[in-house]
Amino acid sequence: MRVMVTGGAGFIGSNLVDRLLAEGHDVVVVDDLSSGSRDNLAAAARHDRFRLHELDVRDPAVIGLAAEVHPEVICHLAAQISVRKSVADPVHDASVNVQGTASILTAAQEGNTRKVLFASSVAVYGRPQTIPVPGDAATDPRSPYAASKLSGEIYLATFRALHGLEYTTLVLSNVYGPRQSPEGEAGVVAIFTDGLLAGTPTVLFGDGTQTRDYVYVEDVVDGFVKACGSEGDGRRFNLGTGLQTTDRRLHSLIADAASAPDKPGFAPPRRGDLPAMAVDPVPAYDGLGWQPRTDLATGIKKTVEWARSRPR
Repeated sequence: MRVMVTGGAGFIGSNLVDRLLAEGHDVVVVDDLSSGSRDNLAAAARHDRFRLHELDVRDPAVIGLAAEVHPEVICHLAAQISVRKSVADPVHDASVNVQGTASILTAAQEGNTRKVLFASSVAVYGRPQTIPVPGDAATDPRSPYAASKLSGEIYLATFRALHGLEYTTLVLSNVYGPRQSPEGEAGVVAIFTDGLLAGTPTVLFGDGTQTRDYVYVEDVVDGFVKACGSEGDGRRFNLGTGLQTTDRRLHSLIADAASAPDKPGFAPPRRGDLPAMAVDPVPAYDGLGWQPRTDLATGIKKTVEWARSRPR
């Protein structure tokens, strides 16, 4: 199978590329390298079944590329991912996330692609009434980023109705693991890991009781691979654990794995941060045969080991 991965030089995308290549698939990566890194694709680049095209997903050349290579599946992970940047510049956010998704769906149509997998976000749920959030929960976008992700989901349904294009939306909770950078819009696991290994101060916002649902990157990759088949057409699935972990507990787990003092600083809570979040993964098991397999302590240890070994 030939698979196109947009954002394939990024944290999640590059891990997905490695898995697809290991399973014998041909992989075409589209990434403008604005946040992704060639270093993430060093192992992939040794395969003759791998190609990297340094392109913005909004570039019309992407449509021509799809028409040329005819990917059977497109995994669309390229995105502007910062909620705060989307608030500061909603036009740019919409350009990348809405125009970019429309461009990729047009490319899929021109390339006779069978299915598109779309990486969405828990942000589309806003402030949910029920936790863990069920897969059929009402959407309530409260940022331009959330609105742009929800718009992408609507575009998928539209292209399915118009052209018969199969799709599956995968709503990602807080993904962590190797290759997540502590710079930029990093997840808190990468930030705590880098700080604790370097011996620099770490900070909890609020009183440390805020919760999130942390899912290991290899488990998320497995969800994408499972969704490449015919299962789940036209559906949205949550990829998470359904478990809530407080910021304070997360810091303790990382400090233990890093053999570092568990003494974070505290700062006032950030405006707009959710007090709690977790998503229900059961529908993904029923619809895709997917379930998270890596417990948080094990995933944290693997992440810290990777971070300890990477060049600084």
